[in-house]
Amino acid sequence: MNKRSPTSRKRLHIFQLAAVIFFTVSGGPYGIEPLFSYAGEHAALLLLMIAPILWDVPTILTVLELNSMMPVNGGYYQWVKRALGTRWAFYEGFWTWMYTFVDLAIYPVLFVEYASFFFPQLHMYKIPVCLFIIWSSALLNIFGIVPVGKISIILGVIVLSPFVIFCGTIFFQHHGSMSFPHLSLKGVGFSSLGMGLYTVMWNFFGWDNATTYAGEVDKPVRAYVISCALAFVTIFAMYILTALAVLHSGIDFKTLNDVGFPSLGLLTGNKWLGPMLAIGGMASAVGLFSAVLLSVSRVPKVMADDGLMPEKLNTLHSKFQTPYISIIVSALIISLMILWSFTDLIIMDVTLYGAGLFLEFISLIVLRINAPNELRPFKIPLKIPGLCIMFLLAISIYVIGLSGALLQSNKTFIPAAIAVLALLSAEIAWRVIVKVKLKAASAKIKK
Repeated sequence: MNKRSPTSRKRLHIFQLAAVIFFTVSGGPYGIEPLFSYAGEHAALLLLMIAPILWDVPTILTVLELNSMMPVNGGYYQWVKRALGTRWAFYEGFWTWMYTFVDLAIYPVLFVEYASFFFPQLHMYKIPVCLFIIWSSALLNIFGIVPVGKISIILGVIVLSPFVIFCGTIFFQHHGSMSFPHLSLKGVGFSSLGMGLYTVMWNFFGWDNATTYAGEVDKPVRAYVISCALAFVTIFAMYILTALAVLHSGIDFKTLNDVGFPSLGLLTGNKWLGPMLAIGGMASAVGLFSAVLLSVSRVPKVMADDGLMPEKLNTLHSKFQTPYISIIVSALIISLMILWSFTDLIIMDVTLYGAGLFLEFISLIVLRINAPNELRPFKIPLKIPGLCIMFLLAISIYVIGLSGALLQSNKTFIPAAIAVLALLSAEIAWRVIVKVKLKAASAKIKK
């Protein structure tokens, strides 16, 4: 039986890639509702403006430079492996795989929340609905990367359209202008600030996830630069405009947090806008799940290539040439994670993600030192001291968010502690793998 070579596969183009990145990172403003309860009127918009600049821009620039050096499948795993060696690459892949499982478990739960706008009793059937979303998205991913890209474009239109209408409605209700609120952190407690930052960080991370399938993108260096720019501008502008519209709508923040964005549609007096926002939330959850599953399913394959995971995960589908075993295993693990609450999942998600991102920052600096003359079609216009300052700013946002979450309450301390234990478990897993490989090598020599 003839198998298609990797070069014969269909590849993502710029707008498809931009749509997939949009869903990998954001999926629209859905998910920022708790921010207004945590930060209040004057700090919510401030956090939405500052956190992405200090947190996302360093990440995006790091991703673009490293991806321009090594535009290959496996993305961040391959970067860390090149810079720091196989052991740290295993940590990177292990941590990222774990955080992505947590991340993916959030989206079916969100789907149920927004679908409940139409079917209030749907919470009683949360688990079967979540399982349907998980396994239908897994099937789509098995069909290949291009179907995911095409559907992401359609879902992107469904997600953004109601927010454009909502923001336009509020704009015209205020006679064509919306004043900028006074920005201040005054009155916001440290724990609330931390949870607010966690909410913003969760809504803005995942840029490195979009590089795990770089080998399946047409002209990857150019495509990633343009697609990341398009996605960032779209996400940032949409969040700021939505936040302004929310603040001018006069909605009670507790109602927004409890009911979600569909409540805003009803508040404006447009009965059809509430259902549109609910449908957009459902589309956002499906798009996010499919895009993030696409990225995580490529990591076990490259780790299996290095003998760090079972070879079976390396198996490609005979027809679609996708890592279908990896996709199925990922879907199985995610199916067990949906029992956690939304807040718990976000805390574990950001905590695990930050650790992996820290290794990527270190890898960039190490490669600047060890391979200063290697071709970098995209290079951050900073020398090493400037890079260190940029990274310290990003890490400070992470530390403040984590500290605030730990101080929020005992309920938030537990998921944060579990995430820290999950980080430490990477060393245990590494030692087990080394022991198994040594045992196998010894048995081979005896034969």
